[in-house]
Amino acid sequence: MARGLLLAAFDFSGADAGEFHDWYDLEHVPERAAIAGFDSWERWISVENPRQAVATYDLASIGALRSEAYRAVSHENVSPWTKRLAARSTLLIRFEGIQTLPGDAETPEGADALLVNAINIAPEHSHDFHAWYDTEHIPALASVPGTLAARRYLSAETGGSHRHVALYHLASADVASSDEWKRAVDTPWSARVRGCFRDRLRLLATRYHRTGAAN
Repeated sequence: MARGLLLAAFDFSGADAGEFHDWYDLEHVPERAAIAGFDSWERWISVENPRQAVATYDLASIGALRSEAYRAVSHENVSPWTKRLAARSTLLIRFEGIQTLPGDAETPEGADALLVNAINIAPEHSHDFHAWYDTEHIPALASVPGTLAARRYLSAETGGSHRHVALYHLASADVASSDEWKRAVDTPWSARVRGCFRDRLRLLATRYHRTGAAN
């Protein structure tokens, strides 16, 4: 069975940073980590904006998000703390997806950076888009020195903001600006498909390390 992904990214500029991290570390993540099918989780901070945070949850399958245990702590059942922080933060993306490539790959160890690419594409370009992603783009980036994993996901939601997400676990953020990376993305096929992207969200982030708590 294909593995799943839950991804969320927030701009928490309107919240107290210490409280935001306390909420994530002391309530939000522990609630989800205790649910069967939530195999691992990671937190990241944007390279460009330290008030943007990304969380990724690696799922045994998308069914973990359909369980009673998950419903008990999500959507209309979130805590007052969650509601307060959500009102002070901007949701950049929330994505539930099924891993389409390679399909069963787990989160690698040793990554210090994560690149998230979320996009939509018009239906008339979907055949070329999928062929490009699966046969050229993902294999090329997976072979770049410092890329620890390259995975594709298709949304499992009908009303989500983005249909396609790719995650790249990197040894460091510098991998995404290396000459090898640039050569991998600078191809004629890439240039053609890139012109069909819609609603693109690109986030390069480094691993979050807890340094303190709110007062």
